[in-house]
Amino acid sequence: MHILILGAAGMVGRKLTERLLRDGHLGDRAISGLTLQDVVAAPKPLDATIPVTIVTSDFADPLGAAPLVASCPEVIFHLAAIVSGEAEVEFDKGYRINLDGTRYLIEAIRAIGDGYRPRLVFTSSIAVFGAPFPDKIGDEFFHTPLTSYGTQKSICELLLADYSRKGFLDGIGIRLPTICVRPGTPNKAASGFFSNIIREPLAGHEAVLPVSDDVRHWHASPRSAVGFLLHAATMDLATIGPRRNLSMPGLSVTVGEQIAALQRVAGPGVVARIRREPDPAIIGIVAGWPRDFSTDRAKALGFTTAEKTFDDIIRSHIEDELGGEFVR
Repeated sequence: MHILILGAAGMVGRKLTERLLRDGHLGDRAISGLTLQDVVAAPKPLDATIPVTIVTSDFADPLGAAPLVASCPEVIFHLAAIVSGEAEVEFDKGYRINLDGTRYLIEAIRAIGDGYRPRLVFTSSIAVFGAPFPDKIGDEFFHTPLTSYGTQKSICELLLADYSRKGFLDGIGIRLPTICVRPGTPNKAASGFFSNIIREPLAGHEAVLPVSDDVRHWHASPRSAVGFLLHAATMDLATIGPRRNLSMPGLSVTVGEQIAALQRVAGPGVVARIRREPDPAIIGIVAGWPRDFSTDRAKALGFTTAEKTFDDIIRSHIEDELGGEFVR
């Protein structure tokens, strides 16, 4: 099996690559090769026993997608996107990459023809939903995105379902919760502070909290995100029917509950590194985001989270990214 990962240099892409190389197989099929694409070079895996090709390109270029699928990879993980805050500020860039790039990709797949019908796993977002919300957003709640990013993802979900219905590809879209705790440095996502207030204090640095403690949000760990992707790539899609897009399981917690979990796991000295500095722009964006979900359909189809509490999410970050240690 040949696998193509678009957006492979990003955090989830790197972790997915590590897992695939470690396992050596996807489902019951051995992996014969990996192609890792991004606009910047994805890290070259060391001591890989599977052939790995690194491609640095702009998949959103009108001619960029066709070469990536010319070898007919059986599974394509589409992780490539610009994040919510950047898509809101850079309007043209957001539509070019998040929407046009996806359209070029699925059109390149369709153009091959001859029965080529890859499994396409698309990472969507809970940003496809907009206020007003019920207490829990269920599987029947409609899309009313209130951001450009959410609109772009919502359109891509419709395209994925229609191209799958027509038999051009075998697609599934998974709406990821906000991934927390994200390793590395802060990015331009408006949701970045959810990770910052955990990651930075654990590393001995100050973190700025731009919203109030009562802000509630929907989270999953990087471990869970990789698990969702692998299950989406291997599950029997005959069971999913025509509704090809699913909200993934997660944890609904307030910022205050995040901080309380950090204190339980790491102590008050770490929590003291959080500085509250309200940001009206961030507060306004967050006010239009979903807070909690009922994901019965995804669970019935075999999607499960790796953690049961936010304490577990913090502990998994310490284990996976900090070698089991943090700055007290």
